[in-house]
Amino acid sequence: MAVRALNPGAWGFPTQCYVCETGNRHGLRIPFSYDDEARVVVAEFTLGPEYSGAPKYVHGGVVLAVLDEAMAWAAIASAGRFAVVRETTTTFEHGVRVGAPHRVEAEVNTVGTVRMEASARVVDASGRRCARARARLVVLSQDAARAAIGDVQGDDARFLRKEKS
Repeated sequence: MAVRALNPGAWGFPTQCYVCETGNRHGLRIPFSYDDEARVVVAEFTLGPEYSGAPKYVHGGVVLAVLDEAMAWAAIASAGRFAVVRETTTTFEHGVRVGAPHRVEAEVNTVGTVRMEASARVVDASGRRCARARARLVVLSQDAARAAIGDVQGDDARFLRKEKS
């Protein structure tokens, strides 16, 4: 299994991602990896009580943020595109327990030049699925990228939607 770390600091623009940026002291600091053979983004995480909704469960919005981030990384790592979630559907099957280890996994299901579909799931240490999501993503154009992250230049531009000439 060829697994490689995904580094949010590797881009030619700064990031303070709430979910994955290890330098964001207010964020979750979850490090993501990509399994090249399985074509799956993965991350192990344990969240403390500061992220709770109910006292023993992680807030559903935080779980959704983790699922969203995993699917965005899948777009980058698997499809080679900067994309953002346009629409998502999430099902919470079991609570994500505060203080317990979990794993998020995500993959791209379909790739188009403008739109993509991805799915993700959070499982607990026993492999029981706690939450799952499906999303439609949109690949960023140069203008959308400029508004969201600044100018994307050089090799990073290959991750953007190709404009018609």
